[in-house]
Amino acid sequence: MMQYEIQFKASAAKEFRKLPVEIKARLQKAINALKTEPRPPGTKKLAGEDDLYRIRVGDYRVIYKIDDAVPLITVMRIRHRREVYQ
Repeated sequence: MMQYEIQFKASAAKEFRKLPVEIKARLQKAINALKTEPRPPGTKKLAGEDDLYRIRVGDYRVIYKIDDAVPLITVMRIRHRREVYQ
């Protein structure tokens, strides 16, 4: 099975660093799981976007882009559900 590399957009990394420790731990586990399964059950493709997907982790959403040609996942945003789509 192919392993995907995960990279964070600078703004997403900054958002991640600001979060409380317990939320970061849950998010990190979910993001690391994307390495082997980039489209896990419950993943939604964002409407109106070619290659953006989102996963739910409690009240938080991780928006990411998948590049199957390179095996790369780029985390674009990590925000609370009320703020992520703005």
